[in-house]
Amino acid sequence: MGEIETGILTEQADSSIDTLAINTPFSRFVKRLLDVILALLMIIFIAPWLFPLVIVAILIDSRGNPFFLQKRTGRDLKTFYCLKFRTMVINKDSHRIQVQVNDRRITRIGKFLRKYHLDELPQVFNVLAGSMSIVGPRPHMLRQNVQFSKISSSYHLRHIVKPGMTGLAQVRGFHGIVFNADHYYSRLNSDLEYIQNWSLFTDIRIFVITTIQILFQR
Repeated sequence: MGEIETGILTEQADSSIDTLAINTPFSRFVKRLLDVILALLMIIFIAPWLFPLVIVAILIDSRGNPFFLQKRTGRDLKTFYCLKFRTMVINKDSHRIQVQVNDRRITRIGKFLRKYHLDELPQVFNVLAGSMSIVGPRPHMLRQNVQFSKISSSYHLRHIVKPGMTGLAQVRGFHGIVFNADHYYSRLNSDLEYIQNWSLFTDIRIFVITTIQILFQR
């Protein structure tokens, strides 16, 4: 599968970025309002009972801080610290080497958290702080951004919006390890399609689908 060139953002579309619906002042305000509302609801109704359970499970399973901070690239290529529940044993390669299939660094509770994407839940605080959105392209490791940007000239267009806890690529199944070129382009094209065709309804729809997938399809 090649890079989408029709109807989707390409490098030549840089001059029209400011006219995209997702980048108008009103749209940014509405999207931010939705982010704050959903983040507060999750912090008030989910975090107080779920976070302590996860933290205790992590501490019983392995030594170390139950949380994991890693630099990621956000909007306008600004870096920020992405917050997650720790799913691996403490190791020197966690900021350098992406998780692999059957990675021995992953703990028992880590496998469970990753399966249901519960390790990403602390990012709700990134959303509240404004460095992330509920919905948007998933933030990659800094090293991956360098690698992926060499494959496609359109890759950097993902960073004209805030990264998300979930996104169109994720609900389509393009998440986790990038296995090959097809997987890479499917994820990138989904991200660019989301940016090109954003609407408030799209964010709500992706959030609902993500919730359903976590609860019933895993």
